[in-house]
Amino acid sequence: MKKGFTLLEVIIAIFVILVGVVGTFAATQQIISYTSFSNSKLTAVYLAQEGIEIVRDIRDTNWLDPANPSWDDGLGSGNWQADYNDSSLFPYNGNFLNLETAGFYGYEGDTPTKFKRKITINSVDTNSDGENDLEVTVLVEWEDHEITIWENLYNYR
Repeated sequence: MKKGFTLLEVIIAIFVILVGVVGTFAATQQIISYTSFSNSKLTAVYLAQEGIEIVRDIRDTNWLDPANPSWDDGLGSGNWQADYNDSSLFPYNGNFLNLETAGFYGYEGDTPTKFKRKITINSVDTNSDGENDLEVTVLVEWEDHEITIWENLYNYR
């Protein structure tokens, strides 16, 4: 009796190995794609939260300034943009955020990114004291995706 493999056995073995290699490659590609999307989504959520924090910081700075009688000074209704270190808002112009050398996102940075951030402020009448509150909505867009978060800011003094 001859020892060895028949041609059919070799073809089946090659097919099984090929299916395993192609399946592993496809799974690896899918994982890389999901990882990239998750990274972008996490960055977008942080940029959106930072937008809320920028507006909150302007409100809090107004409170701490004894010369400023208005808690919502500089927080008018409209579409705005701001960097993490800005003390005021600027009209939204649809520019992409850049990555600065220190690792922060801003409009002055060196490396363009795929993210846009729009801060929208609306004055809403939600309380009974005759004073309006601010509804702050932050939209971060990238490629074919977007993240929107919102918060109401009050004059609780």
